[in-house]
Amino acid sequence: MKLYNTKRGLLIESEGKFYNAATARLDEILGGGDILAIAREAVKGSPVDTPSSEELLAPVQNQEVWASGVTYYRSRNARIEESKDSGGGDFYDRVYTAERPELFFKSVGSRVVRPGGSVRIRKDSKWNVPEPELVLVINSDGEIVGLTVGNDMSSRDIEGENPLYLPQAKVYDGSCAIGPCILILEGPIDKNSAIWLEIQRNGVAAFEGSTTLRELKRDPKELVSYLYREMTFAEGAMLFTGTGIVPGDDFTLDQGDKVLITIDGIGTLENVIA
Repeated sequence: MKLYNTKRGLLIESEGKFYNAATARLDEILGGGDILAIAREAVKGSPVDTPSSEELLAPVQNQEVWASGVTYYRSRNARIEESKDSGGGDFYDRVYTAERPELFFKSVGSRVVRPGGSVRIRKDSKWNVPEPELVLVINSDGEIVGLTVGNDMSSRDIEGENPLYLPQAKVYDGSCAIGPCILILEGPIDKNSAIWLEIQRNGVAAFEGSTTLRELKRDPKELVSYLYREMTFAEGAMLFTGTGIVPGDDFTLDQGDKVLITIDGIGTLENVIA
């Protein structure tokens, strides 16, 4: 089952039909509710109209959005390459092999771009890419209760100049998109799930790539344990798990590009570059 945040409120999709999730709010569900029980109760009701793309909101409310870095070997290589002139390559290699993962703040809920909305590239950056990622939906008890799709926009030249510039490379208006829904977990995460990235320019594919969750070096539960180790999230949290797809060093996003990120079993997050 999947949970959608829409202008009509929360909807549950089951077997292609949509149902109202009573009067529940995502903050309440992740702050102490039972998302699976709420979904099962919702599908006992009568189906409602399928939401249009214009009705979809990002499936996040007041949750903090965090991110993990250098969790795929491809990401490690990309970070080393972009940092070669600043001497930061060894820095990323050590992060990849260290016991402690890299975690950084990405966004507050109000800044997250909805499905179909516009993400941005920084005006002071010349090398920008989308980073397609699996996003963990975590409740206040630190339990992974759902999965969604995320676009962690990144200014590679800014981070490559100095690793301490990572917050500026990663955190700005329009730098984070999540959606189209939350896949409610009813069992273990399927590590065979594929992640696909397509970047269209003038209606033609300018870049395509894919990976699987088996390439993710860090266990999702390990990432969550570090995030929750010394912090409390009363309304739950969202955690990007890193990217295994990075376009080549000669590629940068242009205004008007369309970014499509698909994860098996969840759906496709589509955004336009503003």
